[in-house]
This record gives sequence, structure tokens and C-alpha cells, in this order.
Amino acid sequence: QVHLVESGGGFVQTGGSLRLSCAGSTTDYNFLDMGWYRQAPGQEREMVATITLGGVPNYGDSGKGRFTISRDNTKKTIYLQMNALMPEDTAVYYCNAYAWRPGQRGTYWGQGTQVTVSS
Repeated sequence: QVHLVESGGGFVQTGGSLRLSCAGSTTDYNFLDMGWYRQAPGQEREMVATITLGGVPNYGDSGKGRFTISRDNTKKTIYLQMNALMPEDTAVYYCNAYAWRPGQRGTYWGQGTQVTVSS
């Protein structure tokens, strides 16, 4: 009943930019906090940025000062603008949503989108 679909990943050189999108859909849930997480091969999944329903952002250390998270509640979509990309940013980026409906709440994940930054 909750689906998250990421897009916007791709290949970029060091210093380039990408804009990721995560389109949410649901029949009867309400999206609360949402965010972006990433996972590189052999690494733990880490928080990149989160954003509350009211639009208050929180950033992990890795992308702080370079990344900007935003959301469009009408479209149930969040975005991640990534600037000044570095090879260390190479990872699969996952969309996350905390969703609620009367009597039920949970955390949901998208399938991920690959970001590759080359030197």
C-alpha cells in the first residue's frame, strides 16, 4: 500500500550535480518524515538527509553543505539536490518514508537509484 520510486541517478564527474527524485504513492497512508539514505558496496547504510512533514531538514555529515533535501506534499515526492559531487558519494541512494494510517504505522523503502561519481 506504500510505494516509493527513486529516479535521477546516473554517472557524473567529480564536481558535478545530480537531482534525485522519490515519488511516493499510497491508497490510505499519510507520509510523515521522509529521507534519503545511501549504501556503498561493503558499507553500512547511512542517512544522507531527512525532512519532516513540515519541511524541516536534517543532514548527515557526508552531504552537509553540498546537498539539499526538499519535498512536495501535493505530489508526495521528495528531492535531493546534490552538488559538488565526489567519488566518495558513489552509492545506491534509497528513499525512505515513515507512513501512518489509523491503527498502523511503519517505515518503507524504495528500490534505490545508483549514483556513480568518477574522477
